[in-house]
Amino acid sequence: MVPTQTRVLEVVSLGRTQMQVLEVLEAAPVGHQKASLLITHPSSTHSCAFFPEPQALTASLIFPSQEEEQARGLVEFDSDMATKHVDSFDEHEVVDAGCVRAVLGELVLTFLFVFTGVAAAMAAGVPELPGAAMPIASLAGVALAQALAAGVLVTAGFHVSGGHLNPAVTLALLARGHITAFRSVLYVAAQLLASSLACILLRYLTGGQATPVHSLGSGMGPMQGLVMEVILTFSLLFVVYATILDPRTTVPGYGPMLTGLIVGANTLAGGNFSGASMNPARSFGPALATGVWTNHWIYWVGPLVGGPLAGFVYESVFMVKKTHEPLLGWDF
Repeated sequence: MVPTQTRVLEVVSLGRTQMQVLEVLEAAPVGHQKASLLITHPSSTHSCAFFPEPQALTASLIFPSQEEEQARGLVEFDSDMATKHVDSFDEHEVVDAGCVRAVLGELVLTFLFVFTGVAAAMAAGVPELPGAAMPIASLAGVALAQALAAGVLVTAGFHVSGGHLNPAVTLALLARGHITAFRSVLYVAAQLLASSLACILLRYLTGGQATPVHSLGSGMGPMQGLVMEVILTFSLLFVVYATILDPRTTVPGYGPMLTGLIVGANTLAGGNFSGASMNPARSFGPALATGVWTNHWIYWVGPLVGGPLAGFVYESVFMVKKTHEPLLGWDF
């Protein structure tokens, strides 16, 4: 039985809803604009997830049926229910236990992700010549390890911190108003610290073996590598928006695993060209542990441009502001 807590809904600084009493089943981490709620109505009970938008608050509703199947619809609430996105600084987060748990969650999750990914790359073997391509079988092994690690860890930590594991994800959500600036700073600091600890520990455990550093492939210039990282990170955040943040997603609950799959696909596609970082934290730890910073800026600029760009494009072009409940169900 999931513990419930009765309260008036208040998600970060969205303002209070017009409803007086809600039973909170599974509130999203503070700073994220999504909460899973149980709304008791005289005629029925609905489970609801809120996704605020600039002019309205959209709710994805799950209506239990007699066949115990879930039919999904979209309902738009009055614009008075959501007047703004999150504030850049929320003083309540400074002393909020949920914020502390979320930051610690990012620390643990990012540590495990980087540890797994870097260990897989070390096991695959580093090419002897700088810029030399990794054998496709070895690269596929690394891609598989990163895909599984990303998918599982994002799923595991989604209810704790949102499962960012990546400063590019955090900045993209900050740029679109889905997380506070205060929390985003703490997240990025935790992600970088976790990556550093994971790589330093790996060097110790492997007897001083160098941790592979992201580098450009043979024939790739800095600008070419930068564009590659922008595109790869764009695709990553596009999938995050389409499968997790968009309330109209047709695969609710599977978004984190699908995010892992795109991480693996991009690693396989771009690993021998730019290194396919897509994650400044993933690049920072190995560089710090080995002291090799050649072209390191690419793995910051590329993801931090591609991520927010994907968020802007998706919300501007593909995110439907006004939705209606479909006339037909999914079975037709």
